[in-house]
Amino acid sequence: MIVSLRYCKCISACTLRNMKTSMFKTVVSVSFASVSLVPLLFTAPRNFVPDFVLGSSVAGARRIGQASWQMAGDELTAAPRNGSGGWLVLDRAYQDVQFYTEFHCSASCDAGVLLRSEKTGDGGLHGVYVSLTDGDVDSYDLTVGPDGKEVSRKRLDRATAQFSRIAVGPSTSGSARVPGFAEPAPTVAEEKEESSKSAAPRSGARNGRSGPPPLQVRANDWNTVDVIVDMDMVWITVNGRRGLNAATNDRMMGYGPIVLHVGGTGEVRFKGVSAKDLNPKTEPQERTSSHFRAQRLNDFLYSWGAAAGDINHDGVPDVIAGPFYFLGPKYTEHREFTAARSYGPATFPDGLTYFTYDFTGDGWTDIIGVYSRPIYLYVNPQGQSRRWDRYNIVPNAISEIEVFRDIDGDSRPEILFVGPGGTMAYAKPDPAHPTAVWKVHTISEPGLAAPHGMGVGDINGDGRMDVVNSRGWWEQPSAGAGEDLWKFHPADFGTGGAEMGIYDVNGDGRNDVVTAIAAHQWGLAWFEQKKDAGGEISFVRHNIMGDFSTKNAGDVTFSEPHAAAFADLDGDGIPDMIVGKRLFSHLESHLDPDPYGPAVLYWYRTVRNPKAEGGAEFVPELINNRSGVGSQFQVKDLNGDGSSDIVVSGVKGTFIFWNQMHPSHSNRKSTE
Repeated sequence: MIVSLRYCKCISACTLRNMKTSMFKTVVSVSFASVSLVPLLFTAPRNFVPDFVLGSSVAGARRIGQASWQMAGDELTAAPRNGSGGWLVLDRAYQDVQFYTEFHCSASCDAGVLLRSEKTGDGGLHGVYVSLTDGDVDSYDLTVGPDGKEVSRKRLDRATAQFSRIAVGPSTSGSARVPGFAEPAPTVAEEKEESSKSAAPRSGARNGRSGPPPLQVRANDWNTVDVIVDMDMVWITVNGRRGLNAATNDRMMGYGPIVLHVGGTGEVRFKGVSAKDLNPKTEPQERTSSHFRAQRLNDFLYSWGAAAGDINHDGVPDVIAGPFYFLGPKYTEHREFTAARSYGPATFPDGLTYFTYDFTGDGWTDIIGVYSRPIYLYVNPQGQSRRWDRYNIVPNAISEIEVFRDIDGDSRPEILFVGPGGTMAYAKPDPAHPTAVWKVHTISEPGLAAPHGMGVGDINGDGRMDVVNSRGWWEQPSAGAGEDLWKFHPADFGTGGAEMGIYDVNGDGRNDVVTAIAAHQWGLAWFEQKKDAGGEISFVRHNIMGDFSTKNAGDVTFSEPHAAAFADLDGDGIPDMIVGKRLFSHLESHLDPDPYGPAVLYWYRTVRNPKAEGGAEFVPELINNRSGVGSQFQVKDLNGDGSSDIVVSGVKGTFIFWNQMHPSHSNRKSTE
C-alpha cells in the first residue's frame, strides 16, 4: 500500500521547499503500509503539488521479473538480474496522472515507467509505457508477461492535436471521441488503419514529422522526467524540454498503478518519485480582497484584452472588452462596436489587446483592437448606435502583446509591437489620414524580438523613452526616435513575459525593470539597475516568484503570467505590479504547466526596505481568485475618487475591481 499526501487547501499556494517535518504532523494523512513516508528532501516537482510521494521502504510492493529494489533514505536503487529486468508495482491507481521523478541511469541500463497499468489474464501487465533509456525516450503500448518479459511493444502514434486533451484535435473531437460507450470509439491508431491514406513513416522518435530533435537522457548523470497521461494524450518532458506528444491506444479508459521498470545490465537510481491525480479539479470559493470591490460585467469569454475610455462623450470613462463597450458610470449597459461572438476554453478569442484614443481628431474616442496579430482601428461613429468602421492600420504585427505609450515625445501615443522577422517596431498615424496604414518605425535588427514581453520607459535617465524586451533594451538616440536603428544593450530579462514595468523600485534614483519571466511558464522578478564608474549599465536579478519548487514571496505560486500592469494602487507614490494567470492560455490542454490552477489576479505592492535583497521587496495580495487576466488589461481611475481601478477580461469574463484604498485614507508607507 502506498502512503498518500493529502494537502490542505492552503498548501496549494506554498512551495515544497519549505515543507518541513512539522508539516507532516498536520496535513498528511498516513495509511500504515509497507511503503512508508519519507520527508520531502528531494528537488520537488516544478509544475505540480503531488498527492503521492514514494516512501522510505518498498519491502511489500509487488514485484514482477528479475530485479532488486532497495530504498535508502529518499533514494530507490534498482538493479536488474537479467536483460529483461523487473517491475515494481506501486499500489496507487490512476487514470489521468502527472508523474515526476529524478533518475540516474548508467550507460547500459534500460529504464522506464508504466502508467495506467492493468493486469492481463495471465498475471502480466499492460499499459502506457514511457521509455527513459538513452536513445529511446518515447511512449509505447506495452504488454509484459508474469515473468517480467515483454510480450509486445508498439510505439504510440503521434497526436495531431497541439492545444487539446484529445489526440485528434478539436476538429474531430466530438461525441465519436467520447469514451465509455458500449461500442467503443476508435483510437487514433484504428482511425489511421481505416484511413485510405497510409500513415507517414516514423523515423526514430519523431514518426517522420518535422519538429524538435528527440529527447535525450544523460547517461551516468541525474535526469528529470515529467510525464502527463490525460484523456488519450501523452506528454513527456525530460530535463526541462518537452517532446512531441502521442496518443494512447486505450480509448482513454486505462486505469491502474504506476510501475517502475529497470532492465539491461546497469542499475538505475530514482528519487522524488511523485504523482498527482489529474481527475479531481478544484474551483475555489471566490475571494476578493477587502481593498477592492468586484463588479462582473459579463460571464463569458469574448477577449483577452480590456481598456477604458470615454466612448459616448459624456465625460465618464467607459470599459472596452472584446466587441463591447460598457457605459459608465454603472457599466450595466453594453453595446457592440463590432460583431460579437462568445468563445469557450477550447477556442482562441479574437481580441488580444485594446487601447483608446481620439485618433481622428474629431473629439470622439476611437478604439484600437489587436485581433490575433493584425492591428485594427475602429472609428467612433460619434454616438450612432451601430457597429463601427474598421481599418487595418498595421497588417504585419506578430506579437501577442503591445504597449501603447508616447515613445517619440510628440505628446501622442504610439503602439509598440513586434514586426516581421522578429524586429521591434512602433507605428504611428499620419494625422491627416489616420485610417490609412500607419507608418512603421523599426528600431531593432531582425531576430531580437519575440511575441511576449516588452516595455517602454527611461532606462538611462536621459529623459527619452527607451524600449525593453526579454533580451535587453534599446536606447533612444539623443537626436530623437528618428528613422535609424536604436543602440541595443543586451540583458537577460527572462524568456518573454507580459508588459514590463520600468520604474525606480528601491529608491536609488535609477529605473529598474519588473517583469514576468515567461508568459506561458513560471516566474516574476525585478532587475535592479547598476551603473559602474564608466556609466555602463547592468542589472541584478531578484526573484519574486518561481514555480512549486522555489521559495516565493508570500508563498504565492501561479503559472502563465501573461499580462501585467503597473500603477500606484495604495497611494504611497510608488508604482506596484498587478499581474495574474491567463487561464487556458493554450486552450484546455497541458501544453502549459498547472493549466487548471485558479484564475488569480494579484497585486504585488512595491515596498522599499533596506533590509531586503536589493533594497526592496514585493508583497503579494490576492485581488481575486476567479477572474485571472488575458493578454493585456488596464488600470485607470474610473470614478474620479483618486484611486486606480482595474479592468480585466479573459476566460472567466470581464470585471472591474474597484479600488477602495482612497489616497486620503491610505497610510501604507515604505519600510524604514
